[in-house]
Amino acid sequence: MIQATINGKQFTVDKNTVNGEEIKWDLQKISATDFHIIHNGKSLNATIIQVNKEDKKVIVRIGERDYEVAIKDATDLLLEKLGINTAASNKLQHLKSPMPGLIASVAVQPGDAVKKGDTLLILEAMKMENVLKASADAVVKKIHVNIKQAVEKSQLLIEFE
Repeated sequence: MIQATINGKQFTVDKNTVNGEEIKWDLQKISATDFHIIHNGKSLNATIIQVNKEDKKVIVRIGERDYEVAIKDATDLLLEKLGINTAASNKLQHLKSPMPGLIASVAVQPGDAVKKGDTLLILEAMKMENVLKASADAVVKKIHVNIKQAVEKSQLLIEFE
């Protein structure tokens, strides 16, 4: 069983039922992103516009309308029932050095809001520049290193709120 939220409205999907009611439809895959659907005698074309695996969200275009579909599988529903928020557990708390090296530059300051993928600092190691990026959205709380400072593996570099 999964729970799908489509444009804000929740549905429970289990095999060929939606919210406990049996549905009859035919789905044919045309390409990696395009599908043909026959439901209640109507022929529909669907295209997957965007997939966000991390957030388990998909944007599907059916006809001229886009639908945002968020999926929660059995594991997600169990964790939610137990009061465990997986999004909160993915919150960026700190950045540690992945290897020994020398801090070449720091691109952020305390108080800066960073987005996932933003450059935080550059670490020189083994004659290479390694760009360390934010793994999630966060706000910089404290920077624990300076430019030209040598760091060890797993040393705390940046702390986030």
